[in-house]
Amino acid sequence: MNEFTISPTLNPQRVFILHKSEIEKRFDPFYYVPELLELEKKILAKKPKRLRDYVINISSGATPKTTESEKYYTDQENGIPFLRVQNLSSTGILEFSDCKYINPETHEGMLKRSQVTAGDLLVKITGVGRMAVASVAPQGFIGNINQHVCVIKTGSKVISEMVAAFLNSDIGEKLASRRSTGGTRPALDYPALLSIPIVENERILNITKNVIIQKQRNEREAEDLLKSIDDYLIKELGISLPSPPENILKNRMFLTSIKRITNNRFDPNYHQTYFQELFIALQNSKYPCSQIRQYASFQAGYAFKSTDYLEHSECLLITIKNIRQNLIDISDATFLPNEFYDLYKDFQIKENDLLIAMTGATIGKVGIYKHIQKSLLNQRNGIIKPDRIDSTYLMNLLNLSIFQRIILRNSNGGAQPNISETDIMRILIPVPPIEVQRKIAQDITNVRLQAQKLKDSTLEVLHKASKDIEDILLN
Repeated sequence: MNEFTISPTLNPQRVFILHKSEIEKRFDPFYYVPELLELEKKILAKKPKRLRDYVINISSGATPKTTESEKYYTDQENGIPFLRVQNLSSTGILEFSDCKYINPETHEGMLKRSQVTAGDLLVKITGVGRMAVASVAPQGFIGNINQHVCVIKTGSKVISEMVAAFLNSDIGEKLASRRSTGGTRPALDYPALLSIPIVENERILNITKNVIIQKQRNEREAEDLLKSIDDYLIKELGISLPSPPENILKNRMFLTSIKRITNNRFDPNYHQTYFQELFIALQNSKYPCSQIRQYASFQAGYAFKSTDYLEHSECLLITIKNIRQNLIDISDATFLPNEFYDLYKDFQIKENDLLIAMTGATIGKVGIYKHIQKSLLNQRNGIIKPDRIDSTYLMNLLNLSIFQRIILRNSNGGAQPNISETDIMRILIPVPPIEVQRKIAQDITNVRLQAQKLKDSTLEVLHKASKDIEDILLN
């Protein structure tokens, strides 16, 4: 009987034949892709250790209920870093730009078993995108993790950095992805994770360290550019800012009149002398000031039910997690039934609409919608629809540090602050002629493009480093 063959016109990495004797415990085709099998054979030929050989202890965390945020979460000043997948990076360095914080009671109680200390290895074990992204906790670090990350105690920061460097290489990622299971949300269980072969090579670690140095240099330059936006905008608007008061007891104590607080708020921060001086400075700026409501309309989001969420559709639901300062990130958007877009017309988001987070840790952050996808807005957020004012100008103005302070001043609540539509639309802003607004907006956009170019160059460095590591391991 002749042996069955496959047409040579088919892609051999997608259509292939296995003998029964070649099938191991798993039956999913991806595990047996010829390219991955060949890669694993080459790595095993170097007689590597397995990840389990470096493990003293391993554990994963959990996510405290966000519906009881006051019980578990707090701010950066009073909290413990609560690391999620987005805080890990393929450079091996933890990123804290979008970090949440839990209170010490949660860290020592509910999440005691998943505590992270300096030198620990942190590995992504669940989620789309790159698998087994690894980072190392820096010197003096104390933190915790959710269930999509595991913490591995190796006993040595040097060992953790070496293992992370290999896992973050393209080869390490392919070996990890081969072992993952699941469809829309792939995952690595402990046996699969700990079976990953690890090649020890000092040259790999040196390449990674050089990438980190270049990345940090680029990020400093980009950060300096972005920080210059505040100074530029304040200068263009002719605002003479009062000096922020030194945080000492004398400056935290002040007197106000009963007339000022009658029929008003009683919280001390709202009546700080600094804000009175700031409002005077705004009114004395180069251009006349008006409340936002005179130049824009407002629409609060709708409380869509989680039972309506879909795996995919053409209608996006923008939630608070998608609102970033100066942009709307739809890469992790939720989906709703297509018919909802016309059914809930009041909550449609149009291009150049401004979206503002109205509660939580990101309260007051404003992003501009620059996408063509049909989208609706979820509760706890608002749509600011500019009229007779440039969208980009207004966005940059509201993200200015002094206006972020004003937004927080106008908010209510403690651990979970929130701001109302009324308090947003009453904010006083300087309004230059439209031509000046557009010039300011373009100048700031150019600065942001320069900063993004620096970040993109980091990606190029990472790509080259990955190729160099592959040459070391396979040649």
